[in-house]
Amino acid sequence: QVQVVESGGGLVQAGGSLRLSCAASGSTYRINVIGWYRQAPGKQRELVASISSDGRTYIADSVKGRFTISRDNAKYTVYLQLNSLKPDDTAVYYCKAETSRFASWGQGTQVTVSS
Repeated sequence: QVQVVESGGGLVQAGGSLRLSCAASGSTYRINVIGWYRQAPGKQRELVASISSDGRTYIADSVKGRFTISRDNAKYTVYLQLNSLKPDDTAVYYCKAETSRFASWGQGTQVTVSS
């Protein structure tokens, strides 16, 4: 099994930055990809960024140029750097770790951007 725990959310003014962390534990060697998703009130959960075990990354068009994803293999942690934040980025941000057999979600971390 794999477990993931998010951290780093908070309240920030528009234009500010945050760095979210997704710490994985358990059978981390089984992880194929870790993705960051977000869900705003009344909206569907959407994929924001992902990074695969071979280092390939994906960034959604809606955040391209503002968000970046990276990882620290030694700490089994994936980071999502959020820059130039906008009020529309307000959401609960979730981390998901996928293996060939299952997916594990974290509990989410709230990001609130004030105008």
